[in-house]
Amino acid sequence: MILGGTVTGEFKTPEEWEELLIRSGFKAITAPFCCEDDENLIRKYMDIIERNHVKISEIGVWRNILIGQDIDYAVNQLKLADKLGIECCVNIVGTVSSLSWDAADVSNFTDDNYVTIVKSIRQVIDEAAPTKAYYTIEPMPWMIPDGPDVYLKLIDDVDRERFAVHMDFVNMINSPRRFLCACDFVEDCFKKLSPFIKSTHIKDSRMDVTKYTTHIDECPPGEGNLDYPKILQILDKYLPKDGAILLEHMSTFEEYDKAFKYVKNAAEKAGVEV
Repeated sequence: MILGGTVTGEFKTPEEWEELLIRSGFKAITAPFCCEDDENLIRKYMDIIERNHVKISEIGVWRNILIGQDIDYAVNQLKLADKLGIECCVNIVGTVSSLSWDAADVSNFTDDNYVTIVKSIRQVIDEAAPTKAYYTIEPMPWMIPDGPDVYLKLIDDVDRERFAVHMDFVNMINSPRRFLCACDFVEDCFKKLSPFIKSTHIKDSRMDVTKYTTHIDECPPGEGNLDYPKILQILDKYLPKDGAILLEHMSTFEEYDKAFKYVKNAAEKAGVEV
């Protein structure tokens, strides 16, 4: 596996970004550009990435395509991924809720909404017509797909060759049972979905067991309760040698660096090469 994340820190130019990339030690990253950026800027980043032998594991959409207005952006992101050979273009399914684009809402689980989800994913793939890249959906705690079996059903129902899996097992640790039996749950996720996985997020999970009712938090690796050496052994069992595992949701270079070093150390203890 190859370990990385989002290159984070203060920079104004691609050259300054390159300095952060080198300092990070990342060998896999999220794309530092999007389809709305100037082509020359994208080319500068691509030259840096190729020069440093780094893999772009994913390019994100992160917009709500269920309400229609961001379908074109999703299509263009997938087209850009295909053009540049980025295998994974990732989004969440979105919501029809008026609260926010990623809201926890009862509408997320209705039958009618599921039909809309399937149609919207098909539309993005059909309009982009990728031949190298895949459109993927990141699991969410309160949104389809919220478990591996739900994801398998979604794959069957979308029925598109270029639809695949973005793995985020922490987002699916959304109940005490999954938290307390986390290694078994993670193994189940990868056993069922590994043939379709194009990129993987790695985080940690912690649950407050002193209060009612259940409260589960995401946190950086090493700051939660997951058995990370064992988790990494599971990932190593199912992912290919060039399978990317990406740190996320930290704000500073120092936070990413701390988590990166923790995972590297846990991998060494587990006898796993990253």
